[in-house]
Amino acid sequence: MDLEISQLNKKIQAENVFIHDLKKEIAKVIVGQEELVNGLIVGLLANGHILVEGVPGLAKTLTIKTLAQTLSAAFQRIQFTPDLLPADIVGTMIFNPKDGAFSVRKGPVFTNILLADEINRAPAKVQSALLEAMQERQVTISDSTFKLPELFLVMATQNPIEQEGTYPLPEAQIDRFMLKINITYPSKQEEGRILETMARQRIPTCAQIVNEDAILQARHTADQIYVDDKIKNYVLDLVQATRVPEKYSLEKIKPWILYGASPRATIFLVQAAKAYAFIQGRGYVTPEDIKAVGFEVLRHRVLLTYEAEAENVTSETVLNNIFETIEVP
Repeated sequence: MDLEISQLNKKIQAENVFIHDLKKEIAKVIVGQEELVNGLIVGLLANGHILVEGVPGLAKTLTIKTLAQTLSAAFQRIQFTPDLLPADIVGTMIFNPKDGAFSVRKGPVFTNILLADEINRAPAKVQSALLEAMQERQVTISDSTFKLPELFLVMATQNPIEQEGTYPLPEAQIDRFMLKINITYPSKQEEGRILETMARQRIPTCAQIVNEDAILQARHTADQIYVDDKIKNYVLDLVQATRVPEKYSLEKIKPWILYGASPRATIFLVQAAKAYAFIQGRGYVTPEDIKAVGFEVLRHRVLLTYEAEAENVTSETVLNNIFETIEVP
Protein backbone atom coordinates (compact mmCIF):
# COMPACT_ATOMS: atom_id res chain seq x y z
CA MET A 1 0.00 0.00 0.00
CA ASP A 2 2.84 2.41 0.89
CA LEU A 3 4.44 1.71 -2.50
CA GLU A 4 1.14 2.36 -4.30
CA ILE A 5 0.68 5.67 -2.46
CA SER A 6 4.27 6.64 -3.23
CA GLN A 7 3.69 5.99 -6.93
CA LEU A 8 0.40 7.91 -6.79
CA ASN A 9 2.18 10.84 -5.12
CA LYS A 10 4.64 11.03 -8.02
CA LYS A 11 1.82 10.81 -10.56
CA ILE A 12 -0.18 13.54 -8.85
CA GLN A 13 2.83 15.85 -8.52
CA ALA A 14 3.42 15.44 -12.25
CA GLU A 15 -0.22 16.09 -13.15
CA ASN A 16 -1.10 18.91 -10.76
CA VAL A 17 1.51 21.33 -12.14
CA PHE A 18 -1.23 23.21 -13.96
CA ILE A 19 -2.87 24.12 -10.61
CA HIS A 20 -0.05 26.57 -9.78
CA ASP A 21 -0.21 28.07 -13.28
CA LEU A 22 -4.00 28.32 -13.02
CA LYS A 23 -3.86 30.23 -9.73
CA LYS A 24 -1.08 32.48 -11.02
CA GLU A 25 -3.11 33.38 -14.10
CA ILE A 26 -6.28 34.03 -12.10
CA ALA A 27 -4.28 36.27 -9.73
CA LYS A 28 -3.63 38.64 -12.66
CA VAL A 29 -7.29 39.65 -12.42
CA ILE A 30 -8.54 38.56 -9.00
CA VAL A 31 -6.93 39.99 -5.86
CA GLY A 32 -7.17 37.80 -2.76
CA GLN A 33 -10.28 35.56 -2.58
CA GLU A 34 -8.04 32.53 -2.07
CA GLU A 35 -10.84 30.53 -0.43
CA LEU A 36 -13.09 31.15 -3.43
CA VAL A 37 -10.41 30.29 -6.00
CA ASN A 38 -9.46 27.11 -4.12
CA GLY A 39 -13.12 26.15 -3.84
CA LEU A 40 -13.71 26.61 -7.57
CA ILE A 41 -10.70 24.43 -8.39
CA VAL A 42 -11.85 21.77 -5.90
CA GLY A 43 -15.26 21.70 -7.56
CA LEU A 44 -13.65 21.48 -10.99
CA LEU A 45 -11.54 18.48 -9.95
CA ALA A 46 -14.25 16.78 -7.89
CA ASN A 47 -16.93 17.19 -10.58
CA GLY A 48 -19.16 19.09 -8.18
CA HIS A 49 -21.35 22.14 -8.72
CA ILE A 50 -20.59 25.27 -6.70
CA LEU A 51 -22.76 27.98 -5.12
CA VAL A 52 -21.07 31.28 -4.26
CA GLU A 53 -22.83 33.71 -1.92
CA GLY A 54 -21.89 37.27 -1.09
CA VAL A 55 -23.14 40.84 -1.33
CA PRO A 56 -22.88 42.59 -4.72
CA GLY A 57 -19.48 43.87 -5.83
CA LEU A 58 -17.23 41.15 -4.38
CA ALA A 59 -16.16 39.78 -7.80
CA LYS A 60 -18.19 36.56 -7.60
CA THR A 61 -19.06 36.66 -11.29
CA LEU A 62 -15.65 37.99 -12.33
CA THR A 63 -13.82 35.18 -10.51
CA ILE A 64 -15.89 32.45 -12.19
CA LYS A 65 -15.52 34.11 -15.61
CA THR A 66 -11.78 34.43 -15.05
CA LEU A 67 -11.49 30.73 -14.18
CA ALA A 68 -13.45 29.87 -17.33
CA GLN A 69 -11.04 31.99 -19.40
CA THR A 70 -8.11 29.91 -18.18
CA LEU A 71 -9.79 26.71 -19.39
CA SER A 72 -9.96 25.55 -22.98
CA ALA A 73 -13.64 24.71 -22.60
CA ALA A 74 -17.02 26.07 -23.64
CA PHE A 75 -18.51 28.71 -21.32
CA GLN A 76 -22.02 30.17 -21.05
CA ARG A 77 -23.49 32.72 -18.68
CA ILE A 78 -27.17 33.02 -17.76
CA GLN A 79 -28.33 36.13 -15.94
CA PHE A 80 -31.24 34.98 -13.77
CA THR A 81 -34.14 37.44 -13.60
CA PRO A 82 -37.76 37.18 -12.39
CA ASP A 83 -39.08 36.92 -15.98
CA LEU A 84 -36.72 34.13 -17.05
CA LEU A 85 -38.38 30.93 -18.33
CA PRO A 86 -37.16 27.31 -18.03
CA ALA A 87 -36.95 27.14 -21.83
CA ASP A 88 -34.44 30.01 -21.72
CA ILE A 89 -32.10 27.64 -19.89
CA VAL A 90 -32.59 24.14 -21.30
CA GLY A 91 -33.98 24.99 -24.75
CA THR A 92 -37.27 24.37 -26.49
CA MET A 93 -38.99 23.03 -29.61
CA ILE A 94 -39.15 25.45 -32.55
CA PHE A 95 -41.76 25.12 -35.31
CA ASN A 96 -40.41 25.47 -38.84
CA PRO A 97 -43.25 26.64 -41.14
CA LYS A 98 -41.30 25.63 -44.28
CA ASP A 99 -41.48 21.91 -43.63
CA GLY A 100 -44.18 21.95 -40.96
CA ALA A 101 -41.97 20.17 -38.43
CA PHE A 102 -40.60 20.94 -34.98
CA SER A 103 -36.87 21.03 -34.28
CA VAL A 104 -34.93 21.25 -31.04
CA ARG A 105 -33.19 24.48 -30.17
CA LYS A 106 -30.75 23.72 -27.36
CA GLY A 107 -30.34 26.24 -24.57
CA PRO A 108 -27.17 27.62 -22.96
CA VAL A 109 -27.07 24.68 -20.50
CA PHE A 110 -25.34 22.69 -23.26
CA THR A 111 -21.83 23.83 -22.38
CA ASN A 112 -18.87 22.88 -20.18
CA ILE A 113 -18.90 25.68 -17.61
CA LEU A 114 -22.29 27.28 -16.90
CA LEU A 115 -22.39 30.48 -14.85
CA ALA A 116 -25.83 30.85 -13.28
CA ASP A 117 -25.51 34.47 -12.22
CA GLU A 118 -27.69 35.64 -9.31
CA ILE A 119 -29.59 32.35 -9.37
CA ASN A 120 -31.90 33.45 -6.55
CA ARG A 121 -33.27 36.34 -8.61
CA ALA A 122 -35.51 33.88 -10.51
CA PRO A 123 -38.53 31.95 -9.11
CA ALA A 124 -38.33 28.30 -8.07
CA LYS A 125 -39.80 27.07 -11.37
CA VAL A 126 -36.79 28.44 -13.24
CA GLN A 127 -34.24 27.42 -10.61
CA SER A 128 -35.53 23.83 -10.76
CA ALA A 129 -34.96 23.73 -14.53
CA LEU A 130 -31.32 23.06 -13.67
CA LEU A 131 -32.10 20.09 -11.40
CA GLU A 132 -32.02 17.36 -14.05
CA ALA A 133 -28.93 18.84 -15.68
CA MET A 134 -27.05 19.08 -12.37
CA GLN A 135 -27.93 15.63 -11.08
CA GLU A 136 -28.41 13.43 -14.14
CA ARG A 137 -26.08 15.30 -16.52
CA GLN A 138 -28.83 15.28 -19.13
CA VAL A 139 -31.67 17.50 -20.34
CA THR A 140 -35.15 16.51 -21.51
CA ILE A 141 -36.79 18.71 -24.15
CA SER A 142 -40.28 17.58 -25.13
CA ASP A 143 -39.98 13.78 -25.49
CA SER A 144 -36.24 13.72 -26.25
CA THR A 145 -33.35 13.38 -23.79
CA PHE A 146 -29.93 14.85 -24.54
CA LYS A 147 -26.69 14.04 -22.74
CA LEU A 148 -24.55 16.92 -21.50
CA PRO A 149 -20.76 17.00 -22.02
CA GLU A 150 -18.59 14.92 -19.68
CA LEU A 151 -17.08 18.16 -18.42
CA PHE A 152 -20.18 19.99 -17.19
CA LEU A 153 -20.15 22.24 -14.16
CA VAL A 154 -22.69 24.72 -12.80
CA MET A 155 -21.13 27.62 -10.93
CA ALA A 156 -23.89 29.75 -9.46
CA THR A 157 -23.79 33.05 -7.61
CA GLN A 158 -26.42 34.44 -5.30
CA ASN A 159 -26.95 37.46 -3.13
CA PRO A 160 -27.89 37.00 0.54
CA ILE A 161 -31.52 35.94 0.88
CA GLU A 162 -32.35 38.97 3.02
CA GLN A 163 -31.85 41.28 0.04
CA GLU A 164 -34.72 42.76 -1.97
CA GLY A 165 -36.18 40.67 -4.80
CA THR A 166 -34.62 37.29 -4.02
CA TYR A 167 -36.18 33.84 -3.96
CA PRO A 168 -34.63 31.26 -1.59
CA LEU A 169 -33.41 28.17 -3.43
CA PRO A 170 -35.44 25.01 -2.71
CA GLU A 171 -33.69 22.52 -0.43
CA ALA A 172 -33.75 19.91 -3.22
CA GLN A 173 -31.71 22.17 -5.47
CA ILE A 174 -29.31 23.62 -2.94
CA ASP A 175 -28.38 20.06 -1.90
CA ARG A 176 -27.18 19.43 -5.47
CA PHE A 177 -24.34 21.89 -4.99
CA MET A 178 -21.23 20.16 -3.70
CA LEU A 179 -19.85 23.37 -2.18
CA LYS A 180 -21.34 26.58 -0.90
CA ILE A 181 -18.69 29.27 -0.56
CA ASN A 182 -19.44 32.43 1.41
CA ILE A 183 -17.23 35.40 0.61
CA THR A 184 -16.79 38.63 2.54
CA TYR A 185 -15.24 42.05 2.02
CA PRO A 186 -11.51 42.24 1.22
CA SER A 187 -8.99 43.65 3.67
CA LYS A 188 -7.76 47.25 3.31
CA GLN A 189 -4.50 46.04 1.73
CA GLU A 190 -6.34 43.79 -0.73
CA GLU A 191 -8.74 46.58 -1.64
CA GLY A 192 -5.76 48.83 -2.32
CA ARG A 193 -4.42 46.27 -4.78
CA ILE A 194 -7.88 45.94 -6.33
CA LEU A 195 -7.90 49.71 -6.83
CA GLU A 196 -4.54 49.60 -8.62
CA THR A 197 -5.64 46.71 -10.84
CA MET A 198 -9.24 47.54 -11.69
CA ALA A 199 -9.57 51.35 -11.60
CA ARG A 200 -8.88 51.70 -15.32
CA GLN A 201 -10.73 51.32 -18.60
CA ARG A 202 -9.04 48.04 -19.58
CA ILE A 203 -8.68 45.31 -17.01
CA PRO A 204 -6.16 42.45 -17.28
CA THR A 205 -7.10 39.28 -19.15
CA CYS A 206 -6.09 35.66 -18.71
CA ALA A 207 -4.56 33.11 -21.05
CA GLN A 208 -5.82 29.56 -21.47
CA ILE A 209 -3.77 27.29 -19.20
CA VAL A 210 -5.37 23.85 -19.31
CA ASN A 211 -7.58 21.92 -21.74
CA GLU A 212 -10.55 19.64 -21.16
CA ASP A 213 -8.54 16.42 -21.49
CA ALA A 214 -6.10 17.48 -18.76
CA ILE A 215 -8.98 18.28 -16.40
CA LEU A 216 -10.67 14.92 -17.04
CA GLN A 217 -7.35 13.14 -16.49
CA ALA A 218 -6.81 15.04 -13.24
CA ARG A 219 -10.31 14.02 -12.11
CA HIS A 220 -9.51 10.37 -12.87
CA THR A 221 -6.27 10.55 -10.88
CA ALA A 222 -7.89 12.39 -7.96
CA ASP A 223 -10.54 9.66 -7.82
CA GLN A 224 -7.79 7.10 -7.09
CA ILE A 225 -6.50 8.94 -4.01
CA TYR A 226 -6.40 6.68 -0.96
CA VAL A 227 -8.88 7.26 1.87
CA ASP A 228 -8.14 5.28 5.03
CA ASP A 229 -10.99 3.62 6.93
CA LYS A 230 -10.27 5.89 9.90
CA ILE A 231 -10.82 8.94 7.67
CA LYS A 232 -14.05 7.44 6.33
CA ASN A 233 -15.25 6.84 9.88
CA TYR A 234 -14.33 10.44 10.77
CA VAL A 235 -16.48 11.69 7.89
CA LEU A 236 -19.38 9.45 8.98
CA ASP A 237 -19.13 10.79 12.53
CA LEU A 238 -19.17 14.40 11.30
CA VAL A 239 -22.28 13.86 9.19
CA GLN A 240 -24.03 11.76 11.82
CA ALA A 241 -23.38 14.49 14.39
CA THR A 242 -25.52 16.86 12.33
CA ARG A 243 -28.45 14.41 12.64
CA VAL A 244 -28.09 12.91 16.13
CA PRO A 245 -25.80 15.31 18.01
CA GLU A 246 -26.77 13.85 21.38
CA LYS A 247 -24.87 10.66 20.52
CA TYR A 248 -21.67 12.71 20.32
CA SER A 249 -22.11 14.71 23.54
CA LEU A 250 -23.44 17.65 21.55
CA GLU A 251 -26.77 18.08 23.34
CA LYS A 252 -26.23 21.86 23.26
CA ILE A 253 -26.70 22.09 19.48
CA LYS A 254 -29.65 19.66 19.19
CA PRO A 255 -32.33 22.38 19.64
CA TRP A 256 -30.72 24.36 16.80
CA ILE A 257 -30.87 21.64 14.13
CA LEU A 258 -34.06 21.08 12.16
CA TYR A 259 -32.55 18.68 9.62
CA GLY A 260 -29.02 17.32 9.40
CA ALA A 261 -26.88 16.71 6.33
CA SER A 262 -27.98 14.15 3.73
CA PRO A 263 -25.96 11.09 2.60
CA ARG A 264 -24.96 13.19 -0.40
CA ALA A 265 -22.90 15.26 2.06
CA THR A 266 -20.92 12.16 3.06
CA ILE A 267 -20.10 11.39 -0.57
CA PHE A 268 -19.27 14.99 -1.46
CA LEU A 269 -17.08 15.43 1.64
CA VAL A 270 -14.82 12.56 0.57
CA GLN A 271 -14.79 13.61 -3.10
CA ALA A 272 -13.93 17.22 -2.25
CA ALA A 273 -11.23 16.09 0.17
CA LYS A 274 -9.67 13.93 -2.57
CA ALA A 275 -9.60 16.94 -4.89
CA TYR A 276 -8.04 19.07 -2.15
CA ALA A 277 -5.39 16.40 -1.56
CA PHE A 278 -4.68 16.40 -5.32
CA ILE A 279 -4.12 20.16 -5.20
CA GLN A 280 -1.67 19.61 -2.32
CA GLY A 281 0.16 16.95 -4.34
CA ARG A 282 -0.71 14.02 -2.08
CA GLY A 283 -2.02 10.55 -2.88
CA TYR A 284 -3.91 10.17 0.39
CA VAL A 285 -6.50 12.13 2.36
CA THR A 286 -5.73 13.56 5.81
CA PRO A 287 -8.10 14.92 8.49
CA GLU A 288 -6.84 18.41 7.55
CA ASP A 289 -8.20 17.87 4.03
CA ILE A 290 -11.61 17.02 5.50
CA LYS A 291 -11.52 20.15 7.66
CA ALA A 292 -10.39 22.30 4.73
CA VAL A 293 -13.52 21.46 2.70
CA GLY A 294 -15.89 20.55 5.55
CA PHE A 295 -17.61 23.90 6.04
CA GLU A 296 -18.14 24.44 2.29
CA VAL A 297 -19.71 20.98 1.92
CA LEU A 298 -21.88 21.04 5.05
CA ARG A 299 -22.94 24.65 5.70
CA HIS A 300 -25.92 24.59 3.29
CA ARG A 301 -27.03 21.11 4.34
CA VAL A 302 -27.66 21.84 8.02
CA LEU A 303 -31.11 23.42 8.30
CA LEU A 304 -31.71 25.44 11.46
CA THR A 305 -34.75 25.77 13.70
CA TYR A 306 -36.59 28.99 14.50
CA GLU A 307 -34.99 28.81 17.94
CA ALA A 308 -31.53 28.97 16.35
CA GLU A 309 -32.53 31.94 14.21
CA ALA A 310 -33.95 33.71 17.26
CA GLU A 311 -30.63 33.22 19.04
CA ASN A 312 -28.66 34.38 15.95
CA VAL A 313 -27.09 30.94 15.63
CA THR A 314 -25.72 30.14 12.17
CA SER A 315 -24.82 26.85 10.51
CA GLU A 316 -21.17 27.85 11.03
CA THR A 317 -21.80 27.92 14.79
CA VAL A 318 -23.23 24.40 14.64
CA LEU A 319 -20.37 23.11 12.49
CA ASN A 320 -17.74 24.73 14.71
CA ASN A 321 -19.14 22.81 17.67
CA ILE A 322 -19.13 19.57 15.69
CA PHE A 323 -15.58 19.89 14.33
CA GLU A 324 -14.27 20.86 17.77
CA THR A 325 -15.97 17.90 19.47
CA ILE A 326 -15.55 14.98 17.04
CA GLU A 327 -12.27 13.20 17.73
CA VAL A 328 -9.74 13.51 14.91
CA PRO A 329 -8.18 10.15 13.87
